[in-house]
Amino acid sequence: MSEKPALQEVLFDGDFAPVPSDTGFRGPIAHRVAGITYRQLDYWARTGLVVPSIRNAEGSGTQRLYSFRDILLLRVVKRFLDVGISLQQIRVAIEHLNHRGSQDLTELTLVSDGFSVYEVTSANELFDLTRGGQGMFMISVSSVWRELEGTLAALPGERTAGPDGATTEAEDELAARRRARAV
Repeated sequence: MSEKPALQEVLFDGDFAPVPSDTGFRGPIAHRVAGITYRQLDYWARTGLVVPSIRNAEGSGTQRLYSFRDILLLRVVKRFLDVGISLQQIRVAIEHLNHRGSQDLTELTLVSDGFSVYEVTSANELFDLTRGGQGMFMISVSSVWRELEGTLAALPGERTAGPDGATTEAEDELAARRRARAV
C-alpha cells in the first residue's frame, strides 16, 4: 500500500496547465486574444491597469511580453467594459485584487451589477471591490426555501383545507369561546 502514494505522485507530477508558465506573448497576440485594440493594450500598460508581468517595454525597440495570467486579466477587463462597467471602476477592482495578492485568478468569481464590481468569497458573501472591500451578504432564497422545508416537515402543522377541499379559518381558543358565547 505504501507504493500507491508514490505512484500517484509520479502520475500527477508536473505542470498540466494548457500554457506553460514560462511562455510569454507579445502585444499583437495579447490584444487579439483578449479581444481589445492595440491602443487599449498600450494605454492599459502605460497607466498600470494590466502591466505585462514577463517583460515591460523599456524604451524604443523593446516589446512587452504578457503571461497567460496577464491576458486573462485583459479579457476580464474587456468583458466588464462590454457590460458597461466604467474603466475607472474596473481599475479600482483590479488594483484591489492586485493589492490583496490574488495570484490564482481561477479561485475568483467576480460579479457586477452594472455599477460596481464584486468578488464572491463564499456562497453567502461578496465584497464590493470598488468601494474599498465593503462586505455584502447574499441570500439565496432557494437555499432558505430548502432549509425551511426541511425544518417545517418535522414540526406539527395545521391543515387549512377541510376534507372536501374547502378552506376553513384556523380557530384559536379565544375565537372558540367567543363563538360559543354568541350561540
